[in-house]
Amino acid sequence: MIFKQPFSRRDLLKFAGGAVAIVGTGVWAGNILLPEAASAAIGDPDLYLAGTDGWIFLPKTPAIPPFHPDVLAPDPFTTYIFGFRNVTGLGDTQLTNQKNKAQHSAPMFWTKQFDPAHPVDFTVQLTNLGLALRPDLFDAHTLHWHGFRNVIPFFDGEPSGSVAVRTGRVFSYVYRPREPGTYMFHCHVEDVEHVQMGMTGLVFVRPLQDGQNIGGHTQFIYNDGDGSTGFDREFAMFLSEVWAEAHWADAHIQLPQWSDYRADFGLLNGRVYPDTIAPNAPIDAAASIHALAVQTDPVSGDLVAPVGHPELQYQPQSSLVNCNAGETVALRFANLGFREQAMTLAGIRMRVVGRDATPMRGRDGTDTSYETETINIGPGESFDVVFIAPGHTGPGFDTYMLYNRNYPATNNLAPGGMGGQATEIRVYAPGGLRAQAYPNDLGV
Repeated sequence: MIFKQPFSRRDLLKFAGGAVAIVGTGVWAGNILLPEAASAAIGDPDLYLAGTDGWIFLPKTPAIPPFHPDVLAPDPFTTYIFGFRNVTGLGDTQLTNQKNKAQHSAPMFWTKQFDPAHPVDFTVQLTNLGLALRPDLFDAHTLHWHGFRNVIPFFDGEPSGSVAVRTGRVFSYVYRPREPGTYMFHCHVEDVEHVQMGMTGLVFVRPLQDGQNIGGHTQFIYNDGDGSTGFDREFAMFLSEVWAEAHWADAHIQLPQWSDYRADFGLLNGRVYPDTIAPNAPIDAAASIHALAVQTDPVSGDLVAPVGHPELQYQPQSSLVNCNAGETVALRFANLGFREQAMTLAGIRMRVVGRDATPMRGRDGTDTSYETETINIGPGESFDVVFIAPGHTGPGFDTYMLYNRNYPATNNLAPGGMGGQATEIRVYAPGGLRAQAYPNDLGV
């Protein structure tokens, strides 16, 4: 094959990925790999995601001139991102309207462990809406379920061996999740850039023993057989980072020097403290079957912002942990930043019951779980921990801090106080909160 024009960095990746060309034209491999055919064959998906660009809010002070706040950002936002949106149930016009309305972190989703006795596949449909601010870029997108053990290459999302989705195209991923636990997902096309820009999220698999009463619990992280991973409430804690210069560069048609990488902001569920303890956006609990279904405007399909926080419209997920005294609380940690982090829960001991979607059990069943106040989470790692909420002293609620111990590097230079990857554990009197209706439900 002869190339008559030099390839740019992006063009080279598109060719090397191969699957991008397959999805876009069908010329190389024929109709056998066209995603539309796969989508039609499996019916309606369980979850429909869209990749696009957008804007989020990070604290405007202290400024990092000229990179932050970005002068192109529409008020009240500050920072350009790439990301995903949950567009399940939206009409065609509403779907088109979500271009330039990406969310960070990406919509959290979950499914149940595959049951061979009652086989049901889990399907995620992905479309690419393109980049409103950068129409000169034709980046494809994929969904790579990081750590998923049983995916076939066709559905893996790594572009050199599987299908990637060009602008305007649709592809459906089919999964049979056989290993419970906490995972993460990200776009694998130009993954250094796309991960840093925000195309990342948390996903977990519920075990088959859910619904049984074991050890006084009916919800579990793993198929433990003894209730040791049971919980009353669960909260996802997704760690990511923002290097302001890289985000500014993509908005201003520049290329950052990735060897100069530094994280200016450490994010927890797409926010920095104290925004991490702001409420969730309004959630449609009935529709939150496989993902947190943020309520949308009935006409435009755009996200409804958290009450009192219009700046967090595209950062809908709180990191606040609310629980009643004596309850068992599960925390699902996943890190898709580029640096190791150390999350500390001050005043409460955590028990690590799983790591990288693997229960803390030896091959002979020996319990290898352990108690700690701090977990060190490397890039691409996940941890499952549980803790028992301490007794309530009141009045109101008792507060404990969950924060990144690497404080000087993760507080986003917040003057005079804590920032970055930090949140609060609030313990109420027994019975003070209703039961959770969905993960990260604050119960109030």
